[in-house]
Amino acid sequence: MLLRNVVLADVDAYIRMRCDPAMMKDLGGPLPREGMEEKVGRDVRLAAKDTAWTKMIIPEAADPSVVAGTVSLWSHEVDDQYISEVGWMVLPAFQGQGYGKRAVRALLEMANEDGRWGLIHAFPATSNLPSNGICRAVGFTFVGEQSLEFAGRVLDTHHWVIDPGTEWT
Repeated sequence: MLLRNVVLADVDAYIRMRCDPAMMKDLGGPLPREGMEEKVGRDVRLAAKDTAWTKMIIPEAADPSVVAGTVSLWSHEVDDQYISEVGWMVLPAFQGQGYGKRAVRALLEMANEDGRWGLIHAFPATSNLPSNGICRAVGFTFVGEQSLEFAGRVLDTHHWVIDPGTEWT
């Protein structure tokens, strides 16, 4: 498995992840197809400026055109302070094979080497057992439950946090 920066040609992968009812069931339902090119373009620009990381999860280095999902790290304001947040999505054909956990670990290693992200937060939906399991398995600390807005929807989430500069699994 390897991680590579998002590119404009990843629109199809975004559509398969963000516009699919099954993929988005824990995030309030599918997003509209319209706007996916703009979303990918924003993510490509942020990756190029190195202000946010959107990495495509590639199962086999020999075939970089096959995408298993994404793992992203970005900063944003919450309650008048900036936090770093990690999020991930793994396509159904690749779920249950450890790609999400390995991608999160790899991104945390990159964040540790980079040194600028500070504590990293994750907010998987309370109903998303696999993503909460990744947080637990990787070594995040459970903070509590929290309601958050995502794409104009209010979600019930579990709040997890980790310091990428400390020992984790």
